[in-house]
This record gives sequence, structure tokens and C-alpha cells, in this order.
Amino acid sequence: MRRGARSGLVVLAAVLGLAASSCGNGVIDKSTDGVPPAEATGTLRVLIPSFPSSTKGREEFDKVVADFKKAYPKMKVEPDFATYGNLNEKMSTSIAAGIPYDVMVTGVGWIQPFASKRIFADLAPYGVTPDVIKEKSVGALVPAATYDGKLYAYPVVADARAAALRISAFKEAGLDPDKPPTNLEELKAAAEKLTKRNDKGTITRSGFDLAAPTSFRQTYTTLLASTGTQLYVDGQPNYNNDKGREVLNWLKSMINNVQPYGQQNAAQQPLVLSGDAAMGIVGGAVDCSDKGIGQKNCDDLKFFRFNSGKEVEFVGGDLASIGSRSRHKEAAWSFIQSLTKPSSLDAIAKLNKKIPAYKDAVNSPQAQSNPLSKFVAGGLELAIYEGGSANWLEMRANFDSQLTQAVLGQKDPAKVLANLAGQSR
Repeated sequence: MRRGARSGLVVLAAVLGLAASSCGNGVIDKSTDGVPPAEATGTLRVLIPSFPSSTKGREEFDKVVADFKKAYPKMKVEPDFATYGNLNEKMSTSIAAGIPYDVMVTGVGWIQPFASKRIFADLAPYGVTPDVIKEKSVGALVPAATYDGKLYAYPVVADARAAALRISAFKEAGLDPDKPPTNLEELKAAAEKLTKRNDKGTITRSGFDLAAPTSFRQTYTTLLASTGTQLYVDGQPNYNNDKGREVLNWLKSMINNVQPYGQQNAAQQPLVLSGDAAMGIVGGAVDCSDKGIGQKNCDDLKFFRFNSGKEVEFVGGDLASIGSRSRHKEAAWSFIQSLTKPSSLDAIAKLNKKIPAYKDAVNSPQAQSNPLSKFVAGGLELAIYEGGSANWLEMRANFDSQLTQAVLGQKDPAKVLANLAGQSR
């Protein structure tokens, strides 16, 4: 779920200079909007990080194309299999070249920055409303797909996370694994009791794994939301307040107390899955086979969610949008419909170990394949997410660096939050 994406500064600079300009020197097809699908010709350009660069990934993408061609048999589909590491760069390059993508799949937290720069098209003309998403997809992701009261994306897959505990560690410490700690006070007390140290005081087993060795942005967002406080409200920062400071000070009190700063294992997997931590944040899937952590380890795990007044589940994921400058908007919507059919979503979910964003996700093949995926699939309606501001792609790096400085005691937490709020818009 951690995004390796470059800063949004590159693409946003290109957007500001070119979004309202002409199409430049790029070669653009004639518009097919209004043309009967069976007669439409041209090339549909698709930017999509949802299919991995493998034979299986390409095969599954080809199935989506084949379904799309049932309606648009004469159109070509030109895929650009991006990653979240080069997505910004590819988008900015396409804008600069004057050859826009027709379909763009991006992540949660990306919609507001691009919609605010008019890169995405409003989906209302295609019948996409909040009620439609609530009926067919994940209703809790409506805010993540919305900017200025309009929907600009349709959910594809959800990348959720939860918390887990080791049953054996809880029993050893005299704690009840059937009553997991969920709020900040309970979590800290249990984590301190579960932390093991050697004779020199060095932590040998962390009491709680905060999910990322040097980045606290998503963990902070999740814990803040569990107090009933959103990161942004109507695009405005909502963390420079008592709750925001409480959560950041809590994170500060945990690092080098129940977990060493920078801790990770060789596999860079959640520490609770390997037993290097007694509790911790986990992703959305666990492999219980002998090739993974094994059934014995899986049987020792219990999953739970944070709740400091509001039960929440952090959710990222992939969302599909239509390019505002596309000359094939109707065809683009048809492609998104093919992309979001249950069979397509099941394939994407399996390839990426994510949850298909359809209504009955808890009964999907991916959810049924392992206990962690089943758990997070059952909590998608509790989804909260990072972002919410028009300049979030610029703010993400600021959050990472400044939260870390606060957690390590290099800067005052209150001043850090005030500074971040001042940079947000």
C-alpha cells in the first residue's frame, strides 16, 4: 500500500501550464463521442497500474479488452502498464505531448489533485452517482472519488489494512486475545506489556509494529480517523487541533519505547506475521501456505481494527477515471465498465492481493482465499483514506518528513501540525 510515487510537483506543474491549452503537436483521433459503438474507430489510450508486468497480467488485461471490443469492435486499445512509481511522470509527459490518455487508473488520494486541475472528467453524464457506487461498489469510497461535489472516478480494487495480534504472546503476557486493545490508551498499555527486552534494555520483540520503519503518514491518518477526526474536511486541513496533536504525541511515545525506529525484517513484511512483534499493522492478505508464513503462524493471529471512538479501516486502492481531454469519452466509459465487471475485478484482486471493489466483496474468491483478506473485505464500509486536499500529492512528502521529525523529537508536534496545515490548501 505504500506508494513509491514521485512527488506530484512534476505533473502538477505540467498541468498548470498545459491543462487549459490546446492539444499541442500530438496526434489525436477524431472524436467518436456520438458515433455508434460498432462504427467507432481510433485508439483508446489506457494508463493502468492494475495489471503487473507478467504473462498472467497481460492475459487478464487482454480479457478486459476482448470484452470492451464486443461493443467497440473497430477500436484499438493502447495500454500503458504504469506503476505507482512512474504514474505521475507518464501523466505529465502525455499532457506535455498533447496526447492525453482516455482512461486513467490512479490511487486513493489522487482524485482531488487531478480533478481540481481538470484532468479528469465528471462521471455524471454516464450515470455514475454516489447511489450507484453504494449499490454496486464500496460506498465508503465515494468521498475518495469526489471533488467539489462531483464524482471523477469509479472504484476498481481496494487495498485495505488492519491490525493483528499474536494469540500466544497475549496469553503469555496475561492479556485476553479475544478482547484486543483498540483505542490509543489500550494499545499503548498492551504494547508496553508485550515488549520484550534483553539484559541491556534492547528491544528484542516489539510490542507494536507501526507498519513502516520511517514513514508515519498512513498510520497517523488511520489513528486520527479512529478518533472520529478526518484528515481533511471539504478540502481543508482538520488535524491542527487537540485530536491531531494527541495522535502525533501518541506516535512519539511509541517509537523507541515499544518499537525501535526503522525496524524491519529482511522480507520487509509486517513484523507481527513473523513473530518479531506481538501486535502490529498488517496489509490486506496473508499467505497461510507452506510457501508463506504457514498455517501454524496463521492460527496464532487474530485481526482487529482501531477504534478510539470510531471503528475504521484504512483503505487505498485503484480508481478508474476518464480523461477530460479524451475524444473517446463514451468508449472510455465502456472500457471502465468492462474493467469493473466482477470477473475482471476478481482477476485484478488476485494478481495484486487486493479486494475487488464490488458490493459482495467479502464473498469474493480473494477474500475467501485467506483469513486476513476476508477480515478486511468485511470492513470496507468502514473505509477511511489519506488525502482530501487539492495539493495532496505535494503534501504527502511533507507529511512523511515532518511527522518523522516530530516522532523523533526533532520538532515540536504542535508546530509540525500547524506548519503542515499552513501548507495545505
